Amino acid sequence: MHERAGRPAQQQDLIDVDALLAAYTEVVPDPADPAQRVVFGTSGHRGSSLRGSFNEAHIVAISAAIAEYRAAQGIRGPLFIGADTHALSSPAEHTAREVLSGAGVHVLAKSGSGDELFVPTPAVSHAILTHNRDRAADDPERADGIVVTPSHNPPADGGFKYNPPHGGPAGSEATDRIAARANELLASGVDAIPRASEDGIGGVPVGRYDFLGEYVESLGEVIDLAAIRQAGVRIAAHPLGGASAAYWAAIRDRHGLDLTVLGPGVDPQWGFMHLDWDGSIRMDPSSRHVMATVEEYQRLYPLVTGNDADADRHGIVTSDGGLMNPNHYLAVAIDYLLGHRPDWPAAAGVGKTLVSSVLIDRVVAAHGRELLEVPVGFKWFVPGLSDGSLVFGGEESAGASFQRFDGSAWSTDKDGILLALLAAEILAVTGQSPSERYRELTERFGAPAYARLDSAATPEQKARLGALSPDDVTDTELAGDPITAILTAAPGNGAPIGGLKVQTEHAWFAARPSGTEDVLKIYAESLRGQEHLAEVQEAAQALVARVLAP
Repeated sequence: MHERAGRPAQQQDLIDVDALLAAYTEVVPDPADPAQRVVFGTSGHRGSSLRGSFNEAHIVAISAAIAEYRAAQGIRGPLFIGADTHALSSPAEHTAREVLSGAGVHVLAKSGSGDELFVPTPAVSHAILTHNRDRAADDPERADGIVVTPSHNPPADGGFKYNPPHGGPAGSEATDRIAARANELLASGVDAIPRASEDGIGGVPVGRYDFLGEYVESLGEVIDLAAIRQAGVRIAAHPLGGASAAYWAAIRDRHGLDLTVLGPGVDPQWGFMHLDWDGSIRMDPSSRHVMATVEEYQRLYPLVTGNDADADRHGIVTSDGGLMNPNHYLAVAIDYLLGHRPDWPAAAGVGKTLVSSVLIDRVVAAHGRELLEVPVGFKWFVPGLSDGSLVFGGEESAGASFQRFDGSAWSTDKDGILLALLAAEILAVTGQSPSERYRELTERFGAPAYARLDSAATPEQKARLGALSPDDVTDTELAGDPITAILTAAPGNGAPIGGLKVQTEHAWFAARPSGTEDVLKIYAESLRGQEHLAEVQEAAQALVARVLAP
């Protein structure tokens, strides 16, 4: 834990934006260096221009590879592209538009002015699904999309992810092919790849799309906005300097909500933020250190929400409980929705990642629904949300989405705006805050103690952790209890979890490498309370150290 975690950022914490942007074009990545190649993690390719891992050459190569991939898949419809507020996002979007246009792709980019020019991830997913609704799976006019974002990563980072026609994050079949081809192009040199001018000379002219208007206008299909308005629920929404700033203002004005948009607006340095656990500026609305940024507003509003830079994550702060643990809120959201969406298909299940709380299992079972437990990564929920076999998918890292009132897909990518508005609907309809609802759930199902530890890890350690098998663990006990299961694959779909999960009758822990940073994450939960949780964490760290030892 950094000594200044949870404290306001200072001048020495801020990035040099000019240097970052200069490096984007001036630094030429070395394809022979693994750290400078294209690598798609759980949410696309991420890196920094200063490290030679997110530069113009990368974006040219990835964009050209995507153009080839979509052509091979028979996709000839529009490609929706949006970017968040990270400093590298705008130049990367510009590069991508030039390359895609030069490849003959009909690109639809943002319209409007000011903060409307930033596009949240869920708005891109929603646009893809809206265009593709009622289209056959092999319709050549299907649309797909790109979101230029490193999500909640620090200000010096950039990110680039591809969403196929299903609207959600691309699976490994697509990303492996795109990354491999992009690295081939990097190695051969990207100078010969055609690029159109901004007005379409040399390619297909870039079209415009009203992401904000289409998204905000449709919200009544998935959230009971009338109930929020009629109950007079007071909401304060903090975009944390991200792409949701103009969206929250539009939601307030279009739907007549008592909603205050907090914060100073967009700042590529994020100088107004409080530092995360490691002393970094990181726009993670589920982190109590980051959300110290909104602490002063907690006593002024019954509900304060936060979003990360691309608004695919949510943070929920109640006046009676403070910042909710993401697991707690997921359990509350699932319980409420399953009791207040009568037109949802009775046979449809609920998805969770295997590092999410066992309380969710009990809530889902109480509603007579099936639970799908999958590895970390929202892509695993996409098939179920697309075909309606899932009504909700959620991750412990404060990312989730759910279906429209009629059971059809709203967004097959995470939607932090949606989950924040749901908190207001819960308060409006039940008269209880999400924190109160959680306390009621613990009275029925027990109060598990849950925590996540993050620590620095080398790429070699991350690789070893991701390649473990159950046979690598020789321990028979965890914190005094017999081990009942050792998993390296998810029980819901058999997919590799990229790490390890160890279970006992009363507790579990999971260890996995971050897909976006040099960080190792250890998740743990105990049904015996905080003291036992601490024992589980200590035992988990020791076990992981043993299995990762050279």
